[in-house]
Amino acid sequence: MTAIARPFALVDVFSSTPYLGNPVAVVLDAEGLDDAVMQRIARWTNLSETTFVFPSMAGEADYRVRIYTPEAELPFAGHPTLGAARAWLDSGGVPGSRVGVVQECQAGLVQVRAEGGLLFFAAPPTIRSGALDESYLESTSAALGISRDQVVSHQWIDNGPGWAVIQVATAAEVLALEPDLSRIPDAMVGVLGAHPAGSPYRYELRTFAPRAGVPEDPACGSMNAAVAQWLVRIGEVTSPYRVSQGGRLHRAGDITVSPDADGTIWVGGQAVTLQRGTVVA
Repeated sequence: MTAIARPFALVDVFSSTPYLGNPVAVVLDAEGLDDAVMQRIARWTNLSETTFVFPSMAGEADYRVRIYTPEAELPFAGHPTLGAARAWLDSGGVPGSRVGVVQECQAGLVQVRAEGGLLFFAAPPTIRSGALDESYLESTSAALGISRDQVVSHQWIDNGPGWAVIQVATAAEVLALEPDLSRIPDAMVGVLGAHPAGSPYRYELRTFAPRAGVPEDPACGSMNAAVAQWLVRIGEVTSPYRVSQGGRLHRAGDITVSPDADGTIWVGGQAVTLQRGTVVA
């Protein structure tokens, strides 16, 4: 295949301050790229995710997206969903539905809507839930530097990437973590803790994804979506809230989670295209 110049964007997601969110690379007009080339590009960009936009294979979707980490393809990821939607809209894309953008990915159809200057995606269903088994919890907690008595709660919250979450009591405990990820090379795990009353944020979240080649994700939409579904299900959350993420990486992630009355969880934040150009592939 002869290499051609394709439209390319770098989108900053989940921060109101440019270059303090989570960047995602978006290759528009990716038709003709094969799996090996997309994986090679994603490894080269070395971002947590690189997305590739194709014509939809489902009549009700506006476009199809494939999402790659430096190591593997993901069926769904949150900030790439918002970043791809932002780049597609900025390139002249017009949603075919009045409800907003409908994106096709390996996990199915995902709705994206604009509200209050933010972009939100509707959380896809989780495919695994339930408490972590004790041996997994103990080994993972030890690698994260958490004692067993610090664990308030825990859960499988997999919506595609394989997420698990461990909840501790405070945001300060989350920020203090010094994990040894070499002890859990296959983990996809987050740690959640509450901010004190009066904070603009309800929770602090850190996301560790060594299995995907991403030691720590600055602001993770898919994990926030799955965490929210769990918290709503157990009755800990009943109204919109904000999550802070990325502070230990010198980022300022700001994620808004909004449960609808019908049970839909919307996860959103700023999504701004900061760089445009072409990629030759």
